[in-house]
Amino acid sequence: MRFIKSIITLAALITSVSCSGSKSQENTMEQKSKTIVVFFSHAGDNYAVGNIEVGNTKIVADYISEMTGADQFEIVTHKYDGMAYTPLIHLAQEETRNGELPPYEGDVDLTPYDTIFIGGPIWWGTYPQVMFTFFKNHRDDLKGKTVIPFTTHEGSGLASTVEDVKAAFPGANVQKGFSIYGHEVRTERAKVKKWLKGLGIKVS
Repeated sequence: MRFIKSIITLAALITSVSCSGSKSQENTMEQKSKTIVVFFSHAGDNYAVGNIEVGNTKIVADYISEMTGADQFEIVTHKYDGMAYTPLIHLAQEETRNGELPPYEGDVDLTPYDTIFIGGPIWWGTYPQVMFTFFKNHRDDLKGKTVIPFTTHEGSGLASTVEDVKAAFPGANVQKGFSIYGHEVRTERAKVKKWLKGLGIKVS
């Protein structure tokens, strides 16, 4: 009788440990899926760093994902592919002046996320206009969520991006933004880590 009870107890213990392990793994996955980095990044000809294969903002987005486990959605448009720097900034100025909303590829469901990082380069005082297309499409999706802007630049800092994000998502909790020089991103990973830790985010 005692032997049978021991077998039953052992089986219950194994089942409990197995379930706990599954729940622990499930909770970890849920925790990772609550944060996402939404960004636009421009490869090719860039000011101060020349012709690059990976855009400055993507490097920062990758740092954030590596340190926090955040998912990513890259806002992609081929409108600017192959453009030299000078024609590109002239086009960006024209788009900003006219309030154009270029299309982008694919989309993402932001419903599962509590925290959304939003990043891009500074083009004429704010984010590239294609990002405002994304903002318009998701205007009502960020209510009650934490939104954290960041930028890469060569002297403009955050420019008007924080104010523009607040205007685009009036129901969101928009945090203090972060900016980093584009020519620094490949060597200053520590600055991104310090910023994230300053926000109270656990980083690896």
